Amino acid sequence: MLAALVERWRPETHSFVLPIGEVTVTLEDVAHIFGLPIDGEPVSGWTDSSSEFVQSQGIAIFGREPSVSHNAKSYIKLGWVRRIRDAELLDTEESIRRYVRCHIFYLLGSTLFTDKSTAYVHAKYLPLLHNFEQIHTYSWGQLVSLIFTEHYAVHHDMIQRRWMAL
Repeated sequence: MLAALVERWRPETHSFVLPIGEVTVTLEDVAHIFGLPIDGEPVSGWTDSSSEFVQSQGIAIFGREPSVSHNAKSYIKLGWVRRIRDAELLDTEESIRRYVRCHIFYLLGSTLFTDKSTAYVHAKYLPLLHNFEQIHTYSWGQLVSLIFTEHYAVHHDMIQRRWMAL
């Protein structure tokens, strides 16, 4: 079924061309699949990619200095995020918040906004996790939808070759 869908994807229109007509992945589809809100504050904003910014944000959010990529200092290692998340004792409210922040940040890099390498996640999402009470107010679904259509269009040929090889 996936191979059939890949063959029918048209990156120029961001849609699948099926015998019954053209089908597009909508924002509502993304919201339903991922269970993410589509109404709320935009997931956007300016970020500083300097090493000092990443370190200070990491300390503020995770309670310790993050382990970053050697090539690009604005990327945090997902393995490090997973290790500190799993090491949280969950014995205080702040420890539980750090765990939740780590888990959300880990999901951003490993599931929602994967890049060429799933070993790192960009530090630009750190400020969104700073205010714990505001995390649920962001419109994550709109960003996921945009990234899905752009990512799929760019990587269509690669995905098609992989599925055909299988």
